[in-house]
Amino acid sequence: MLARSYPVALVCDVLGCARSSYYHQAKPRDDTRLMDAIKAVGAEWPTYGYRRVTAQLKRQDWDVNHKRVRRLMRLMDLLIEPKRRKQRTTNSEHDFPRYPNLVEDLEIVRPDQVWVSDITYVRLLDEFIYLAVIMDVFTRAIRGWHLGRSLDHSLTLLALQQGLAHHQAPEIHHSDQGVQYACTAYTRVLQDANVQISMAEVGAAWQNGYAERLMRTIKEEEVDLSEYTDYTDAIRQIGHFLNDVYVNKRIHSSLGYLTPAEFEAQWRCEHESRAST
Repeated sequence: MLARSYPVALVCDVLGCARSSYYHQAKPRDDTRLMDAIKAVGAEWPTYGYRRVTAQLKRQDWDVNHKRVRRLMRLMDLLIEPKRRKQRTTNSEHDFPRYPNLVEDLEIVRPDQVWVSDITYVRLLDEFIYLAVIMDVFTRAIRGWHLGRSLDHSLTLLALQQGLAHHQAPEIHHSDQGVQYACTAYTRVLQDANVQISMAEVGAAWQNGYAERLMRTIKEEEVDLSEYTDYTDAIRQIGHFLNDVYVNKRIHSSLGYLTPAEFEAQWRCEHESRAST
């Protein structure tokens, strides 16, 4: 050790550091409370990554950065990617008209400019049921949904009718080319509401990426974590997730870590303020 051969003051002067730093022994930081907080966030939002966990902690008045959260989540083994299961719900082999993709290069800048739609399955103890959801791309808010026992066009049609009954009609409705979206009954409702129809190309799931990510979130954060006793129980729990949790509690990185409800309310307030001036 240099200190054994030379005075501490001289060594510190050569190294350009304060003498107090030689004698100071840094105390290890106690992360117990923060780890408990991370566990609580993880229990409520099992699929949150470290950045979203960090944002949620900041909403709870924690002064923390994402590097520290990532380190602790790795230490706690909370950075494991969930497994994903898929089952086909799209049948694009039909004779109904096809529509071009209108949103591929579109800049989406306001609520109800583009709604996207998709279908996923939900497994009960003795049957499969199916969920159709419509989301507004700009706000990520759910506009309509329906849970049914059949994959026929009534599944998507009821979700659409719910959305149009409670919200302003979108300028564009985007979906895949599945028969549930291409059938006459569905497209007629859109046309009667003066909505432009847009569809992803067959086999190009990424062209309906917003809806794909929404369904992945629903599966990972609600369906895969729940055991529904029956159809009625599934409607109750999924409805709670879509209407309450997803819109009013779940923060989105694409929305600046706000909830859809917060983001839409903020946008409308700012837009109305600009319009009044």
